[in-house]
Amino acid sequence: MGNKINEKRRYSNIQHHEYRNTKITNGPKIIHPKSDEKDVLQYIPLGGLEEIGRNMSVFEYKDEIVIFDMGLQFPEEDTPGIDFIIPNIEGIIKKKDKIKAIIITHGHFDHIGAIPYLMDKLGINIPIYTAAFTKEIINKRQEDFFNAGKLNIQIVKPGDEIKLSKYFTAKFFGASHTIPDAISIILKTPIGNMAYCSDLKIERDTDGNSQDSDIYRAVQKENIHTLFLESTNAEKAGKSISESLVTKNIDELFSKAKGRIIVGIFASLLTRIVDILAIAEKHNKKVILSGLALKTNVQVAQKLGYLKVKKDTFISREEMHKYKDDKIFILSTGAQGEPNASLMKIINGENKYIAIKQGDTVIFSASTIPGNEKPIQSLKDTLTRQGARVYQTQHIDIHASGHGPAEDLKLVMQLIKPKFFVPIHGMYFMRSANTRLAEEVGIPAKNSFLIDNGQIINIYPDQITLSNQTVPAYYVMVDGLGVGDVEEVVVRDRVFLSQEGMIVIIATLDRRTGKFLKNPDIISRGFIYLKENKPLVEEVRAKIKNIVAKVPRLQSIESEYLKNMIRDQIGQFIFNKTKRRPMILPVIIEV
Repeated sequence: MGNKINEKRRYSNIQHHEYRNTKITNGPKIIHPKSDEKDVLQYIPLGGLEEIGRNMSVFEYKDEIVIFDMGLQFPEEDTPGIDFIIPNIEGIIKKKDKIKAIIITHGHFDHIGAIPYLMDKLGINIPIYTAAFTKEIINKRQEDFFNAGKLNIQIVKPGDEIKLSKYFTAKFFGASHTIPDAISIILKTPIGNMAYCSDLKIERDTDGNSQDSDIYRAVQKENIHTLFLESTNAEKAGKSISESLVTKNIDELFSKAKGRIIVGIFASLLTRIVDILAIAEKHNKKVILSGLALKTNVQVAQKLGYLKVKKDTFISREEMHKYKDDKIFILSTGAQGEPNASLMKIINGENKYIAIKQGDTVIFSASTIPGNEKPIQSLKDTLTRQGARVYQTQHIDIHASGHGPAEDLKLVMQLIKPKFFVPIHGMYFMRSANTRLAEEVGIPAKNSFLIDNGQIINIYPDQITLSNQTVPAYYVMVDGLGVGDVEEVVVRDRVFLSQEGMIVIIATLDRRTGKFLKNPDIISRGFIYLKENKPLVEEVRAKIKNIVAKVPRLQSIESEYLKNMIRDQIGQFIFNKTKRRPMILPVIIEV
């Protein structure tokens, strides 16, 4: 009961002494911490190294700090009712005057989503360096927060080299991903040059040849000390599917379709959205955008010139009836079966203008996020029952991940040739797989380092060691308007209620005599159906009366004492009868 979430918190917030003799392991080596030395670069991950999301990393040298990314994590099944999870900045908040720059690698929410929650705490005037498209996405998100201040965002582009502070310089280079303007960084420090490669893949032509090799060969010339490389798909064999192949296959599906075409996609897959809209124009389709985030991102892409469409390509939902079905193309969010997403509202009849009809072609140009298999299957079943023909990537290559699999990651390592390697972004098994890839391309196992959120590594010119210091990295949860005010016990209770249910016991007593004025009321939610379990309910009532009868009448009833007695004894009684432990909530009313 709540063990998973408790274990997560304990693991993420291990105290200082528990790390003191820890070894960083990806091979047999012994690490001797030297955190007391002055001339050391520290790397501090605040999120992203034990989950997918809430990416945030800190580099600290002497009295200067540079931060990379500030993302959110979507809630897990053991965090019910939580909107988002964001990085814990407790470890750096006291050092906020040392922060010289924040660098944002790209515009996905797992890299930018925590900015509105954290920047006011760190300092609204800290310069943020990022590319033009990412700046627009960040500013759009800021508009959703009434009290969020205006950010100091500086636009950079691949090839730029910016002096961030006395000790830090950043040189930017491009990265292939699923959103425009993704960048990676060479962070130049007195200790050496660090290559920070966030989400990326190797873009290939239809023959499978890399189109990104020259980028990473140029990075290799910078004599990289340590490579920090994403690990999301490290355990997956092979190479990235070419976006050219994906585009070609989607084009073929457009050619074969007889009626309307609906494509389900992530709003953040801007690179592919641009390609799909070009296909739609090629086939003389009228385009309806369905989904607020999708419309916003398309507007940003148009504003910055990444997307150019004919004046009459986009039409409103209200104009659909003016055109034949074979001229209509609907681009929609909701490919994961999300209950409130646009595609689900269409198939549920909640969209006033769009409904699935016989002959529609529905294309899912998105991967299945682990855990979403069931809602996606239900979505496909419903679409098919309503007469649509559904295509997904299992049938034909109509989606390519923005995260490179094993051969992509190995190629990046081979071309950059770092001395040391730190896998980032992903669960432990993903990052562990990445260290094995590093060994395959010639990076010695002793030079690869697996650490977790909150741990700190010390980077020296000729070695990397584990610090004997840690920083808090436990979850900070956003629930409605509250940030960090939902404590572990609250989430644990939510999990408990979802698993075991609850019983509310209302005891109305005479204040003078302590006797019941009426039978105890019993309310059950998520535990038993009272009408079908009358014998058990009556046994519980009798047990409650027996508990109250045993309370001495020499003085007035102590309400909290009586509540605890009812909670403990009724809880044990119900467990003996049912082998279940619902939450017991006693309410004592004295009249």
